[in-house]
Amino acid sequence: MKTFRLISVLIIALSLSGCMYWVRAYQTYLQMGEFDKHFSFSVTKEGDFTLHFKEPILLSEDFVSLSKLYTSEDKLTPDGGRRWRYWFRKLDANNQIIKPEIKFYSDLIFNKEKKITSWAFSSLFLQIAPQKFLEASLRAIGGGKIDKEKRQLRANPEGLEKVADALPKKPAVLAQLGAPLTITDEIDKEIYFYRFLLETQRVEEGYEDRVFNEVKITFDKKTQELIRMSGRFAGLKASINYRKLQGIKDE
Repeated sequence: MKTFRLISVLIIALSLSGCMYWVRAYQTYLQMGEFDKHFSFSVTKEGDFTLHFKEPILLSEDFVSLSKLYTSEDKLTPDGGRRWRYWFRKLDANNQIIKPEIKFYSDLIFNKEKKITSWAFSSLFLQIAPQKFLEASLRAIGGGKIDKEKRQLRANPEGLEKVADALPKKPAVLAQLGAPLTITDEIDKEIYFYRFLLETQRVEEGYEDRVFNEVKITFDKKTQELIRMSGRFAGLKASINYRKLQGIKDE
């Protein structure tokens, strides 16, 4: 699709307007309209990316309700909150974890009131969602349009400052992610397909397939640049068109 979109965890329950977690999700979405007032970013020296919630609303139970999955690790933090870590491990064609492992994680940090205070992504994830482009994608949610019928949020990058950073090249990405399961060869681009297994303590009945997380990354044949990413992570879908964030129209 030529329209940039990011299907957000915050909006996945749009059709369930009678639920309290819908109310909290929608309130968080409204906060994104004044992004810098309510959110900030940080990056560690190891390269981990974190979105900070200055005035948190979402509860830990909301993420289970939205994804139908439970965390890989659940640890107590020094301030009495919790740290949930989700591990994603690369699979081979037989759905076996490859050796040596290629893996990344995502952390959700909650305070003692069970409200989310930060959402972090390990450095390997930034190979497919580079920092500045991930920041711009999150900012674009605030101006997005809600499609209640499809339970989607179409983010809107128009009006945002365009990302000037260069996109990573295919050799650099493959050096971190390794060989894909399949490659789709098109006229002007190549689509690399990967599958990751989410390590989880429990899955709600009927949602067992959500432990398999499929990722497609697209490279421009001529420039070798990473130009698009789409995937499903813990049952939540995301798609980012990097060219649009650079202000470049799809051909």
